[in-house]
Amino acid sequence: MRSPDWDHGGANTQLMQLVAAAADLCRKPLRHAVLVTQGETDLSAGFLDCTLQLQTRNDQGERLHDQDLEVEIYRSGSELNLTLAWTTLQERPMLWHGTHAVWMNHSTGCRCERPEEGLPLEALARRLRAHLAGQS
Repeated sequence: MRSPDWDHGGANTQLMQLVAAAADLCRKPLRHAVLVTQGETDLSAGFLDCTLQLQTRNDQGERLHDQDLEVEIYRSGSELNLTLAWTTLQERPMLWHGTHAVWMNHSTGCRCERPEEGLPLEALARRLRAHLAGQS
């Protein structure tokens, strides 16, 4: 949960804009709004450990809850890692992206095949990782 003094300015705004723009590009024609649901997002200090929710709309502005994503961004050692998972359809696999992409069964954590709609998520993870690794 967010602390009462949660700051939506500065680094948070930059991060949300970067993530929304990358999602819009990689998941066309969908449009995205980004909410920081937990964690720290101080890009200027090189600290990034957070969970984001990507809320999705179609090109007419209608919400598409089944396309919403949760994105977790964290460091493990010196490496930046991301996980992407659909928020409403738990039976879909989740994507872990560190030095390469790995699709995992959401329930068991076992490796699985990339889902049919997985390529845009891999592109999004690569783009985010490249942008964020360069800023932190």
